[in-house]
Amino acid sequence: MTDHAVIVAGGGPTGMMLAAELTLADVDVAIVERRERHDLDGSRAGGLHSRTIEVLDQRGVAERFLAEGQVMQVQGFAGIPMDISDFPTRHGYGLALWQRDIERILLGWVEDLGVPILRGREVVGLAQDEHGIDVELSDGTWLRGQYLVGCDGGRSVVRRAAGIGFPGWDASTSWMIAEVEMRDEPQVGMRPEGGGIGPVDRSQGGGPYRVVLKEPPDEGVGGPTLQDLREALVDAYGTDYGVHDPTWISRFTDATRQAETYRRGRVLLAGDAAHVHPPQGGQGLNVGVQDAVNLGWKLAQVVHGTSPESLLDTYHAERHPVGARVLHNTMAQVALSVGDDRHQALRDIVTELLGMDEPRRRIAGMLSGLDVRYDLGDGHPLVGWRVPDLDLRTADGPTRVFELLHAARGVLLDLGAPGGRAFDLGPWAGRVRLVEANCDGPWELPVVGAVPAPSAVLIRPDGHVAWAGDLTDPELPRALTTWFGAPAPA
Repeated sequence: MTDHAVIVAGGGPTGMMLAAELTLADVDVAIVERRERHDLDGSRAGGLHSRTIEVLDQRGVAERFLAEGQVMQVQGFAGIPMDISDFPTRHGYGLALWQRDIERILLGWVEDLGVPILRGREVVGLAQDEHGIDVELSDGTWLRGQYLVGCDGGRSVVRRAAGIGFPGWDASTSWMIAEVEMRDEPQVGMRPEGGGIGPVDRSQGGGPYRVVLKEPPDEGVGGPTLQDLREALVDAYGTDYGVHDPTWISRFTDATRQAETYRRGRVLLAGDAAHVHPPQGGQGLNVGVQDAVNLGWKLAQVVHGTSPESLLDTYHAERHPVGARVLHNTMAQVALSVGDDRHQALRDIVTELLGMDEPRRRIAGMLSGLDVRYDLGDGHPLVGWRVPDLDLRTADGPTRVFELLHAARGVLLDLGAPGGRAFDLGPWAGRVRLVEANCDGPWELPVVGAVPAPSAVLIRPDGHVAWAGDLTDPELPRALTTWFGAPAPA
């Protein structure tokens, strides 16, 4: 007997996004979360990147976040700012919003969807067989599911219990991070080596303050204290600003590791459980949410039996290279943040390069997630890229591409001339929605530029193009079968 089809270990942004995706696809899912409340931890992450805002837009919830965050050009490489307002997206910016607020808004959404959250417990063990997986919880109870997804952070118990290796590099330096009150008004701003002080509520000014300070090489062991923070402030600024009443104090390092596989049998990994890296560029939370959007619809189709288990292998094939690239660029950013004259010389050259159009587009496209292209084979230049959010005209009135994805289902978008419709989508009815529309806008991709306008596009639930071309193309039925299962018998 199965308690839930899918059990998600960890109720952070990745776990909640995955649970929402599965629920939209009518999968019975439950989250196991160690925290009694979501507001008990500090806010390490401080914003959403362009592609993450896009995937939230694809589900119709982006406005919930935009209403509370501050739209700004937050994209930066080792603190070197880059403007993406000229990128072909409705969201050519970042959103400054603390992680605890991101989690609160996500929590409101998953509660609206009716996702059960088992609080005050965490996964401590597992045993899988050919029919399902038994999951042991910290209170001594067990859950039975078809699949378990570890979204339980860099020290993932799920990853270790599944025997998945986590190779990479140990920490070479660390940073102290805290949210505190201060008696004296501090200087506000960031330094190249990663330190800085800023108000938690940027719209209001004043305290509490978020402090990030780089530590000496011999630090970084155990939990930092208020006295440690005072001493670090004096070293950096000559005063501790009368720091007091910390909400929380923690530290992070430049440890860099990635799971050797994102799937082992009935266990999958997403977010920090699959990859850890320093926070330079603010990519961690964003990559985790995008992991969830890639995995959710695939796992749902396997649970429903419409696609074979092999579809889950495409999750690792597509997302592992993305994670590896994040590890690579964060290590480069850490190297640029070393505060000596030689590294400053290198930083000056990189700053000059990123002021040029082509380097800026390439690096900003990578950090924002807008340049992710999955290797889905040959075909139209759109294949593998996220679909542009163009304005459409349909028989039901005007709409746009991302609005067609709110239900987290595949879409076959027919842009041919009226009367020329020729494809029978019946064998995939219920899995893929056929939308007939007209579009006048240019088809343009970040970094790449303009591409030829297709007459039809098959869009996966995650917003990536599975096929594009003419409806008479024999590759279309093959693409439908690959991504949405075998055609139903007549």
